Amino acid sequence: MSSSTENHTSTLPPVPLAPGVPLPHRKVIRSWLIPLSQRTTLRALWLLALDYAVLGTLLTGTVLLASVWAKLLCGLAAGFVVGRLFVIGHDGCHQSLTPHRGLNKWLGRIAFLPSLTAYSLWDVGHNVVHHGFTNLKGVDFVWAPLTQQEYQALSPVGRVLQRIYRSGWGPGLYYMVEIWWKKMVFPGKSQMGNTHRAVFTWDCLLVSAFALLWIAALAAAALATGQSVALLLLLGFAVPMFFWFNMMGFVIYGHHTHVKVSWHDDRAVWLRAQPFVSTTVHLTFPLQIGALVHHIMEHTAHHVDMSIPLYKLKVAQAKLEELLPGRIVVQPFSWRWYFDTARACKLYDFTRHCWTDFQGQATSPARP
Repeated sequence: MSSSTENHTSTLPPVPLAPGVPLPHRKVIRSWLIPLSQRTTLRALWLLALDYAVLGTLLTGTVLLASVWAKLLCGLAAGFVVGRLFVIGHDGCHQSLTPHRGLNKWLGRIAFLPSLTAYSLWDVGHNVVHHGFTNLKGVDFVWAPLTQQEYQALSPVGRVLQRIYRSGWGPGLYYMVEIWWKKMVFPGKSQMGNTHRAVFTWDCLLVSAFALLWIAALAAAALATGQSVALLLLLGFAVPMFFWFNMMGFVIYGHHTHVKVSWHDDRAVWLRAQPFVSTTVHLTFPLQIGALVHHIMEHTAHHVDMSIPLYKLKVAQAKLEELLPGRIVVQPFSWRWYFDTARACKLYDFTRHCWTDFQGQATSPARP
């Protein structure tokens, strides 16, 4: 056996990690998943073409079907497919879609277009900030909880927005306002600081051109078929975007919000907490719903190794849960759990290390 083979096999745990044993270094855990990081260009192209074909068919349905209810269902389903395409673009942005770096960038841009996501801005906000500093207060901005002091310092409108965002009914509004509008649509210096690149503007222009083309095509179809332009724009554009915003807000909320998931404001403590494992949730669903969203809910494996393609995340997640029993938050989804979580996870107390309600009362056990 070669020395390289010996080094590789030595990183594989012979048995699942025992309770109380410290987690190995991230590089060691990633080494367990190396066989699952192989990517294929053909499969990536097929997935992208399939989802675009389904999206085109559904948008055509919003134009050609006679019943308003049928048009509405097509619009809602189109929003779901926009979410599927986003997951493909997300893989392209992580360089996990195909083995080719340049191709990943362009496939990612193409897949991001229906969700009106600027590729380069998502790259900075997601890959660099969110994955680099997951659940570190003051750096990671995705569903970052406020402290009671921060909440009380908000304007009345700001407090109302926080109550809506954290109600369980407002994930779509949160994503649309706090992430998409503020950070993905020609963001200013208040959002980006001194980080400005020409590619940010070009990607925003590309997304804007796609949105205008989408709207113009629907308006032209309405005029050609004698339909209401306003109604067709509502069902063929606004409804898909509404569904997409809510889908995305819900997904990222579920990824990182749980009474067992901690946030940190001390970088040294955050590093010791192994944040790539301890800050993510694996939401499980019945009826293969996870497969319908390209396995993006197998999120721990994705945070451990971003190079694993979406079509291998399910196997990678299972491997991690086998080798790290009890270390990963696995949550079967139910609406009861979801709204219980929304009631519990309003604010965060970084002194007591627990979630609280808006009055500062602890709603989760203090964590060491």
